[in-house]
Amino acid sequence: MTDDATLPHFERAGFGFRVLDTTPGDPEARRARVGVFTTPHGDVPTPAFMPVGTRGTIKGILPRDIGEVGSTMILANTLHLHLRPGEDTVAALGGLHKFMAWKGPILTDSGGYQVFSMADISTLDDDGVTFKSIVDGNRIRLTPERAVQIQQRLGPDVFMAFDHCPPDPRDRVGVIEATSRTHRWLARCATEHEMAGGVEGTGQALFGIVQGGAFPDLREASASVIAGFDFIGNAIGGVSVGEDRESMRVAVEAAAPALPPDRPRYLMGVGTPRDFFDAIAAGVDLFDCVTPTRHGRTHQVWTSRGRINLRNAGWKDVDAPLDDVFVAPHVKDVSIGVLRHLCLSGEMLGATLLSLHNLALFHQLMVMIREAIPKGELTALRDYWVPRLERRLTAEEFLAGELS
Repeated sequence: MTDDATLPHFERAGFGFRVLDTTPGDPEARRARVGVFTTPHGDVPTPAFMPVGTRGTIKGILPRDIGEVGSTMILANTLHLHLRPGEDTVAALGGLHKFMAWKGPILTDSGGYQVFSMADISTLDDDGVTFKSIVDGNRIRLTPERAVQIQQRLGPDVFMAFDHCPPDPRDRVGVIEATSRTHRWLARCATEHEMAGGVEGTGQALFGIVQGGAFPDLREASASVIAGFDFIGNAIGGVSVGEDRESMRVAVEAAAPALPPDRPRYLMGVGTPRDFFDAIAAGVDLFDCVTPTRHGRTHQVWTSRGRINLRNAGWKDVDAPLDDVFVAPHVKDVSIGVLRHLCLSGEMLGATLLSLHNLALFHQLMVMIREAIPKGELTALRDYWVPRLERRLTAEEFLAGELS
């Protein structure tokens, strides 16, 4: 147990972050830490995974189940909510918390990732981005100022700066250009936020985003620029966008330690168990990804013994629960065979139950991680769980294990 007096912490305008413990005697995870991120809508124990509700809903999940499954903070997306129903409608309906029927903290992505993912229907310039609306085909203009204004109107606790995610993280010239643009846009976002009263006047925190592609020196330099803005928290963006896993790990290991230790560090759009362990060892606190719910909707599920694809016929008659280690409310009493039937029949309930299970597993894994870090056992936990969670499990292997 680390002496509390030596651990980083800060507080400002209803927000705060406190490192509760670090890891002793684990050289492969020397920067891992356990903390709590305080927001106006509640505390988030860290490290934590945040489910993604792009259009104001976590697909297939009832609002009442989000917290029951273990979620403490969730996401929504600025561009998609701007397109439909529009930030004015969200505000008129009570803001994102009421709109999503969620009382806990909410974070919104700025729309910057869509500069990357919607490159085929967008035009980029130094002032901002023009998108072709996926709803009606109209031209939509996003600038740093407009991204801030939309997010302030939506009403999340935390909103992200508008950034430029480079199209190829291995193209150094392109990465330098995108990173420089991200820094210029960040300054404009910060100015717009301060004009509205800043965190003290709005009750909302702006996070900056580190870019730099797959280049450690560019990552460190970008993190230094971001740190100079003194935000409530900071993010690492532009990862898991085409580079190999090792390049992603190196980029995160370069960026995270260069960010302020007394502020939460958020790795954007990353969501597999191996990724969690790698990034937490480097000092990352928050994660988000569509992976657990997207996989649930395509009938794929993680379990403590391996990954299962319920489309495979071998699961048809398996009268056993998915898992007895990672257990999700509302799923534990439904057999694998029934789950497969629901999925293959096109019943919405199948995707919902599998999404709930995947989310529960991610959240419960984070609990294990938070418990392991102060004991110096994060690396041992990784070495135990990652091979099991990544293993492709067949029905025959599952049944053989049940009978052994």
